[in-house]
Amino acid sequence: MTNSVKRDWKSVLLSHEMLLLYVLVAEWLFFFFAGTTTNRRGVIVGFGTLDRQFDILRHSCEIGLLALALTPVIITAGIDLSVGSLLGLCAILFGKLWHDGGLSLPLAAFLTLGIGTLAGGLNATLITALRLPPLIVTLGTYSLFRGLAEAITHGAITYTDFPASFLFLGQERWLGLPAQAWLFLLVAVAVWLLMHRTTFGRGFRTIGFSPEGARYAGLPVGRRLALVYMLAGFIAAVAAIIYTARLGQAKADAGTGYELFAITAVVLGGTSIFGGSGSVHGTLLGVAAIAVLKNGLACLPVVMRLNAAEEMSGLLTGALLLLALTGSVLPKMLSTFRAHRHAAQPPSPSPSS
Repeated sequence: MTNSVKRDWKSVLLSHEMLLLYVLVAEWLFFFFAGTTTNRRGVIVGFGTLDRQFDILRHSCEIGLLALALTPVIITAGIDLSVGSLLGLCAILFGKLWHDGGLSLPLAAFLTLGIGTLAGGLNATLITALRLPPLIVTLGTYSLFRGLAEAITHGAITYTDFPASFLFLGQERWLGLPAQAWLFLLVAVAVWLLMHRTTFGRGFRTIGFSPEGARYAGLPVGRRLALVYMLAGFIAAVAAIIYTARLGQAKADAGTGYELFAITAVVLGGTSIFGGSGSVHGTLLGVAAIAVLKNGLACLPVVMRLNAAEEMSGLLTGALLLLALTGSVLPKMLSTFRAHRHAAQPPSPSPSS
């Protein structure tokens, strides 16, 4: 084996995605042994059961979809804080179109997807046409979308009584897996192909690394940025429909806090918050790590006794986000420090002839 091949294997085994995979396996094994017990009848209960693994998959689909939507956004050095609120708004509109509007479920779903795309287009217009910072724009639409959902329902209306054929999407299994997992897989493959197998998607990294350089290279930066925000709106609407099918109800607070988990998954998966680098498969590993953490904590005996699974989950997710952000900043800080120190050193005297 040549030295170049050894270096290639070493770079693969020590890549960010592989390191995250090692952490994910260790995390799963910890919860498997610490959170799995047998009851008085000798039946295995807790984290190690197959039903629990299906629950992890089922409950991570909406956050996973939002993370997939945010991956191209963050790679272009943008951010979208409104995806969780948009999920709630789309869920309410979907329920209202079907329940109050008398539309069929397929037509209501189609219109909801269109509304989500238009909402993403609103973000895109403000960011690309008016050159407003994505953080400020999406912080504003975060409040706007949640406020609209609250206004439509007056903070009290919840749409329920969906037919069993629709609830199948969120509560039953198909071909051995939760039904929504197949839709999630379809979206994941589509986004992966866009990001990693098309010149169109690879241009997002160029935009994130240097927008002005991308413009000089002839890339239509404005149109491509508009696409990523509209795509985020579309995928948020898909997540809203799945969320409604899983819970069997559409309510205004749907998706609250989901944007934090989605951003954490993307950054934890290796996507730079400054743009220019990242991968869809890294995001999927980040989603899996957060899903295992949230569900595994609920199975730990000490957490169950304290009834503090949600609090611990939020605390550790915030810590993961800070750790991932620090990990993305430290290499740049160290390289800058080395460059400054090297520049400050006086040149060594040349040997006398």
